[in-house]
Order: sequence, then structure tokens, then C-alpha cells
Amino acid sequence: MDDLELNANAYLPLRDVVFATLREAILKGELKPGERLMELQLAAKLGVSRTPIREAIRMLQKEGLAVTIPRKGAQVAAMTQKDMEDVLQIREALEILAVQLACESITKPQLAALEGNIVSFEAAVKAKDLTRMAQVDIEFHDMIYKTASNPRLMVVLNHLREQVYRYRVEYLKDGRNHPRLLEEHRQIVLGLKRQDKKYVSEMMEQHLSNQAAAMKDIIKAQE
Repeated sequence: MDDLELNANAYLPLRDVVFATLREAILKGELKPGERLMELQLAAKLGVSRTPIREAIRMLQKEGLAVTIPRKGAQVAAMTQKDMEDVLQIREALEILAVQLACESITKPQLAALEGNIVSFEAAVKAKDLTRMAQVDIEFHDMIYKTASNPRLMVVLNHLREQVYRYRVEYLKDGRNHPRLLEEHRQIVLGLKRQDKKYVSEMMEQHLSNQAAAMKDIIKAQE
């Protein structure tokens, strides 16, 4: 926590700035699993009042990045295999549905946008920009959700995104996963081009299963 500094942004409410700062610190490992999130200490460190700290901690809890322990208060949440499996199991079922629906309605401009996203991910990998990699990966899947033309499904998947974010970042920290992720994205786009529901479903299942398997190893190592 010694290096914690507020990532100021004049266009965001203070609670969102504090949230983004704490979130980044957790995802980078600067705030460790089990480390207490003490309002007074954080407020003094970041130069803010306790109110935005308290609000930011609530937002972290919604993402599964923080938990409240009776008589101890808030602390950074540890990743557990059960939590990861629960979240990714739901994600897999919903994303396979999304990609099947996308097969029926995807347009050439939307395919071109997905291909452009792959180029953007390659650039982020080359720059070793983890935050950008995570954002571009989110955008790839968001494009598919929009293409599915099912607003209710998109709402559910958008809510799930917050719970997936931590696992996504941990997965992307290992550079050995980048070539595989890129190839899986290419194959998903190929399946959408062909409007081949069976193939694209298999590719999406493989894509998410590989992430789940890698995350199991990461969680075991952290434990």
C-alpha cells in the first residue's frame, strides 16, 4: 500500500476515482488478498475523506474484489476456485448463446470491427499494456453481445462482466496466454463469417474453458 496514489480524473466523481485507484492496486497485486481496507488509513493515503473510500469499497464488493468480514471490516477478497468456476460456468453458457445468435445477424461492418479489435489486441500485447489488453478483450466480447441483437441478454452479460474482470486480468498477466487468446479470437470470427453455429460454439467453449483451466493453476499457486 506504500506506493498507493490517487489516479485523479477531473471528469469522474471522486468515489469513481478512488474505486479505479483501489481496483488497479488490487489487480496489480499492490493490495494483497486478505489485506484490510481501513477507511481512515486509505483516506489519509489518498488525501480524501472517508465517504468516497466507503463508497469505493462497496463498489469493489460488487465486483468481488473486496469482502466484509465480521468484526474485522473490509478486506481484499481472495480468489477461490469455487467462485471462479461458478462465474465462468455462467459466462460460458451465456456467451455460447450470444455467439449463436450473432451468427444469425452479424454484418460485414461488424465482422470488420471484430477483426480490427484483434489488431488492437496485438498492439497492446506488443506494448505490454495489461490494462489496454483487458479493455480490448472486453470490447471483443461486447461486440459479440451487441451483434446478438438480444438487449436482455446483453444486460445480463454486462452485469457479469464486473465479476469476470479480475479473472480476465489475472489470465492476461501471463504472456504465454496471449498467442492462444489471439488465435481463439480469430477462430471465433472465422466461425461468425461462415455463420457456422456449431463451429463458433465449439470455439467459444474452448476459449472460455482454456481460461478456466489457466485460472485454476493461478489460484492454486496463490493459495
